[in-house]
Amino acid sequence: MSSDPRQNGLPAYIAVTAAYWAFMLTDGALRMLVLLHFHTLGFSAIQLAYLFLLYEFMGMVTNLSAGWIAARFGLTFTLYAGLGIQIVALVALSQLDPTWTIAASVAFVMAVQGASGVAKDLAKMSSKSAVKLLAPEGDGALFRWVAALTGSKNAVKGLGFLLGAALLGLIGFTASVLAMAGALALILGAIALFMPSGLPRGKKGAKFREVFSMDPRVNWLSAARMFLFGARDVWFVVGIPIYFYSVLSDGSVEGNRAAFFQIGTFMAVWIILYGAVQGFAPKLLRARDKSDAEITGLAKAWVGALALIPAALATAALIAGDPAPWLTGMLVVGLLVFGAVFAINSALHSYLILAFTKSERVTMDVGFYYMSNAAGRLVGTLLSGVSFQVGGLPLCLATAATMAALSWVMAGRLQQHEAAETV
Repeated sequence: MSSDPRQNGLPAYIAVTAAYWAFMLTDGALRMLVLLHFHTLGFSAIQLAYLFLLYEFMGMVTNLSAGWIAARFGLTFTLYAGLGIQIVALVALSQLDPTWTIAASVAFVMAVQGASGVAKDLAKMSSKSAVKLLAPEGDGALFRWVAALTGSKNAVKGLGFLLGAALLGLIGFTASVLAMAGALALILGAIALFMPSGLPRGKKGAKFREVFSMDPRVNWLSAARMFLFGARDVWFVVGIPIYFYSVLSDGSVEGNRAAFFQIGTFMAVWIILYGAVQGFAPKLLRARDKSDAEITGLAKAWVGALALIPAALATAALIAGDPAPWLTGMLVVGLLVFGAVFAINSALHSYLILAFTKSERVTMDVGFYYMSNAAGRLVGTLLSGVSFQVGGLPLCLATAATMAALSWVMAGRLQQHEAAETV
């Protein structure tokens, strides 16, 4: 195998992207299946949040260790492991017994979701790290390649939200997860057969303590990332889907199906828009002509703009009091705008982590960075259920605005350190 992975860069990049697409399609579908299925079974907002807590917690644990595992055993190993664990998790979820108590069901689904969280972050860390190693050098290629991967991934995940809602309404929960497990197994087999060379195999001398970065830019960027994703998930995971369900469903079987489809469509459109904007971010920002210091400044400015959107929506929800058609319309438009601005922020972060790290540390720094990402999702998921149950939609959105503001503070510290690096 060539010592330079860039010589086989494009074929390996295409294979990695295909594997990541397959995984994220099932990941998005599974989230909607679990959320809507258990809501119809009578789970409260906090109980629904519990279902996803171990998923996010295991994402933190996985990202902390996955960088070392990839450095030790290679990126292909961690990519295949992520796909394989997701298949096992889907099959296990099909064994859920509807006669179990709520407590037993919550515990079982949390455990299975924990395995799915491990799978997701093995696949994510592998794919994002591969871009650093495979992208051509110079001419803004790194930003374009990482934006294309993350943007297309999120578009595919958006289709997964729609797929999950549609499958739940058409064939039910158990048949849906088994169908997805079978499809993913076929894809894993095909990718394993045709994966080209190009990804590093790992090295025996990698030390676990090397996971923790000594670069303050990596650490402040990771902190900004944590609050950024907390700001999204605090309304995205539980609050908005359940609010929309209360507005759209009349309680009948047909009413539930219609509500599932409408909620799934909104979530899918949101994620697809997010992915599309993320993919075009380098062009929108004219990043080819900008230095890393200028891009760091953009990261601060854009998250400041992001914080204003949930603040405005929280104010509108507080004024409305009860659900109203004008509020629902404002939420749809406002959250789509949030998605576009959030995508710019996410694309900037995804580029900066790869720009700050060195090739020999890429899996370590990316793993640490995505551990912070998972920590934000964990906190956001918990606060989504708690804030919605305690204060309804206004508190849920106000909490999102607060977390975006904290991300702005962290981005300011990052900007200071990046400015010091360029002096």
